[in-house]
Amino acid sequence: MSMIIVENLVKKFGSITAVDDVSFAVEEGAIFGFLGPNGAGKTTTINILCTLLSPTFGKAYINSYDCDRESSKVRNAIGIVFQDSSLDKDLTARENLMFHAYLYRVDKAERKQRIEDALRFVDLTDRADDLVKKFSGGMKRRLEVARGLIHRPKVLFLDEPTLGLDPQSRTNLWEFITTLPKLHKVTIFMTTHYMEEAEVCDKIAIIDKGKIIASGTPAELKKIVGGDVIYLKTNNNEEAMKDIRKLFDMEVSEKDGEIFLSAMKGDACIPALIREIGERVLSVRMQRPTLNDVFLKLTGKAIREQNGTGLDNIKAMVRSYRRRHDRD
Repeated sequence: MSMIIVENLVKKFGSITAVDDVSFAVEEGAIFGFLGPNGAGKTTTINILCTLLSPTFGKAYINSYDCDRESSKVRNAIGIVFQDSSLDKDLTARENLMFHAYLYRVDKAERKQRIEDALRFVDLTDRADDLVKKFSGGMKRRLEVARGLIHRPKVLFLDEPTLGLDPQSRTNLWEFITTLPKLHKVTIFMTTHYMEEAEVCDKIAIIDKGKIIASGTPAELKKIVGGDVIYLKTNNNEEAMKDIRKLFDMEVSEKDGEIFLSAMKGDACIPALIREIGERVLSVRMQRPTLNDVFLKLTGKAIREQNGTGLDNIKAMVRSYRRRHDRD
């Protein structure tokens, strides 16, 4: 069963087409990575899925609900972990979860048990009654994941969930996240600029200039690179790239001051490269293809940190949602 279905989605802002005939599906219980550079159409697509925008054309469904026509049902079916913390730091961990359960109208008879289960799951039971302002970054992130699960969503959106965390906290958080589909029967829809984190995804879609340019498992996407990846530093990269294109008829790019190219047999290609441009070579290294290499090859850009959350506007939706429930 597909938990998320996007069909021929188009979103235009005047003469600008932000999303251009995008289609994909996410299976129930999968971890799905949605990746793209700034301005690719990623945020617009996500905003449509989260009911913040209506499509110009096409359809999007979550848990079989139409994101445009059944927005309330969609909102009840999703949870969101923002890039920036949205916890109330002057409340305790338990109070933050209680407030969220109230907003989503979790049955009063179930609230206490759900909160205890969530705190236990993220290993915060012993800190349940401490103010969030005293928590480390990793603890806050775990609490936000717990909060996003309180109302038992079908889909959990994670926007850069480990941004700003130290390596150990990132590792610990991913240990929690990767267990969610099995333990909580939730589908994960995530964005990240840490390409090594995208390795945990069951499937990835890469969007650029409003179009899905590639999708598949991490292993399938790596095959796009076409072999080993060679990085060269020279004293004149521009001239070296011209020579490589002319002499070897190879596609070549530059990233962070290094020449970037792929070859089916990198260990055999390197000696030939050095013979031709050897005097200019300052360093050379080879590696097996990574998702970073895939991203660079497909988009011509290295994925980089955003200038703010990709889901900023969703906060406005949550505030509106809270106000509506408070009135009710």
